[in-house]
Amino acid sequence: MALHKICLLGGTGFVGKRLAARLSAAGHDIVILTRRAVRHRDLLVLPTARLVEGDVHDAEFLRQQFEGKDTVINLIGILNEKGRSGKGFTRAHAELPEKVVQACRETGVSRLLHMSALHAARTAPSHYLRTKALGEEVVHRAEGPDFHVTSFRPSVIFGPGDGFLNRFAGLLRLAPGAFPLACPGARFQPVYVEDVVRVFADSLDNHKTFGKRYDLCGPKVYTLREIVEYVAQLLGKRVCVIGLPAGLSWLQAAMLEFAPGKPFSLDNYRSLQVDSVCEKGFPEVFGVMPASLEEIAPMYLAKYQPHSS
Repeated sequence: MALHKICLLGGTGFVGKRLAARLSAAGHDIVILTRRAVRHRDLLVLPTARLVEGDVHDAEFLRQQFEGKDTVINLIGILNEKGRSGKGFTRAHAELPEKVVQACRETGVSRLLHMSALHAARTAPSHYLRTKALGEEVVHRAEGPDFHVTSFRPSVIFGPGDGFLNRFAGLLRLAPGAFPLACPGARFQPVYVEDVVRVFADSLDNHKTFGKRYDLCGPKVYTLREIVEYVAQLLGKRVCVIGLPAGLSWLQAAMLEFAPGKPFSLDNYRSLQVDSVCEKGFPEVFGVMPASLEEIAPMYLAKYQPHSS
């Protein structure tokens, strides 16, 4: 395996930290871009990684950091934005990939790995999915003899430190006995974070992946209600999950848009109208047998159980 000089965008996030650890363990030289290096000093223990502070939306900063690199990995994405205009999604998911591609061209970077989203499409109902599609199109238009792109489109990603199961676990722990759930019939095929980072790392030198887009899902499909009830079971929490009809789901999203941290938004509601489920199994080219929710979740949700508090 060849060793690479990699610039990693989004390397301080849930997926990014695990990918940085895997790449560093393999001996790759990694520069991780961040707005505030002091918040992510834990990454400094990685022997071949270093943090560089700056604004990834600054084209000149990107050119400086891409200089001398052969690979760029872009994991940056947001689930919600300030306001409702869609401009935040456009900036993060469409405009940034365009800047990344341009900086790659100007500095001679030959490989780009890009994080998209399952069922990203221009015709999708949410800003999130539409702008993810625009970014994906931008990077794949740049594919050529001297510049090779691979994009990944995961369903919801789970694992220790995730913002999915952990969020429901925290809410359920405080639930008084009833838990109103928006969009209870929305379907997901959760994929384990370590399976996601493995395919990113394994695709670096795999010519079969050049120019390809891969849907990434776990082995099993669940409704949102089934996931929440499973989390409650793991917590030993007796709670009645009350599935809200479409109108009340919309109303809950409209109200929570203004709650601190924006835990649920109308754009999230619109995204949930598209089932996050793969049409096929895990891509055979990677030789991965994806881990199931039942194999992994009990290990990291145990902290929410009464005896763990």
